[in-house]
Amino acid sequence: MPDLPADPLALSAAALSRALALGAISARELMEATLARIARVNPALNAIVALRDPDRLLAEAGAADAAPRRGWLHGIPMAVKDLVATRGIVTTWGSPLFAGHLPARDDLLAARLRAAGAILIGKTNTPEFGLGSHSFNPVYGVTRNPYDLARSAGGSSGGAAAALAARLVAVADGSDMMGSLRNPAAFCNVYGFRPSFGLVPREPQGEAFLSTLATDGPMARAPEDLALLLATLAGPDPRVPLPLLSGDGFAGPAAAEVRGTRIGWLADWGGAFATEPAVLSCCGAALADLAAMGAEVVPLAPPFPAERLWRAWTDLRAALVAGARGPLARDPAARARMKPELVAEIDRGLALAAGDLYEASLVRSEWFRTLAGLFDRFDALALPAAQVLPFAAELRWPPAVAGRAMDSYHRWMEVTVPVSLAGVPCVALPAGFAGGLPVGLQLFARLGRDAALLDLARAWHEATDWPGRRPPP
Repeated sequence: MPDLPADPLALSAAALSRALALGAISARELMEATLARIARVNPALNAIVALRDPDRLLAEAGAADAAPRRGWLHGIPMAVKDLVATRGIVTTWGSPLFAGHLPARDDLLAARLRAAGAILIGKTNTPEFGLGSHSFNPVYGVTRNPYDLARSAGGSSGGAAAALAARLVAVADGSDMMGSLRNPAAFCNVYGFRPSFGLVPREPQGEAFLSTLATDGPMARAPEDLALLLATLAGPDPRVPLPLLSGDGFAGPAAAEVRGTRIGWLADWGGAFATEPAVLSCCGAALADLAAMGAEVVPLAPPFPAERLWRAWTDLRAALVAGARGPLARDPAARARMKPELVAEIDRGLALAAGDLYEASLVRSEWFRTLAGLFDRFDALALPAAQVLPFAAELRWPPAVAGRAMDSYHRWMEVTVPVSLAGVPCVALPAGFAGGLPVGLQLFARLGRDAALLDLARAWHEATDWPGRRPPP
């Protein structure tokens, strides 16, 4: 094995795993380097929150060095998104209603990470209850972009994306309802992968049959790490309905072949999605690079009315938010402490009728069938991963995009809805830079084609390696 670089934290998680297995670095040395970097960099970023006691973490790293390897994450520090309950680590969901909350047990995702050998060092920041694509909350404050501290790192997995870009962690978990790991990946020049719905089981509690809009998934600086973490998180749980596939087959050798791949480019959906010109230009250049690698890129007209998708999406989303968080809002004191966007979405969801939800599900079904026809012609479809460049961190959300006023706190992420509504797999790729700020491109494919998308991402990474070429200043 080659000598480690001067900064081992620049390595991918897969490379760190190999180095730990070979004894080229110890878990304690890695933890020391991680804690030193967090102490130096994180105060300005605010990406990692609820950091555990350093002495305890160093002791756990030393114990990992002395113990048999438990899995590929053995001895690797990880911070878990603060929407995941973690035993013995403060979990707030970004809400003042849960400030200081200390769970007695791990959620399924955290348990799977620990079983693979990860050392959980703390949490990554998120907006309140994960609502919104800008990571700020009254418990921990705002997470800032490593490429420009005056700007947002995105969300709701903004803490994870910023920590990855700043080399505070090598790999991270995220979750995605409305672009929550795709948008921050785009803002921070890293990769995010939203798996086919059902591949990664949700936490086995609460409503399980209707809640099919969101999923957990991996984030990383390299697609190899996406595949490895997906294999760790995936696979059915007997307490969770609707399993799709096992967790096997993602982390094998990459085909790394783009030639012959047919990609349909949807751009701004015929102008329906307000998008900054610099984003479209950068994504277009990335697609031109894919074409130079041998892909066939075909511009497509809008395949479905955008406003029908939006109405179906917002109805279904509001109903689920109201169901999950409505009981909290019944308490006037708790309601007064919730972010206004959350309260508005709860109220909208409670006002919906059964017929509204049935109509939304009909639109969703029609869109899924439309996509099935498109995937008969194309291996993947492409859209920008975010409609804007990273915006000022002090904003709650962009009030206007490309001169068009936004009529809700999440309209500026409408570009993520076609994927989320269908539940198909999607990878957010680093696509380059505009004005010194990162831009992302999302590629999505037929349900169950997760491995093929990861192979395409590997080929892209081999040709570009934007995270390696352009780390934060």
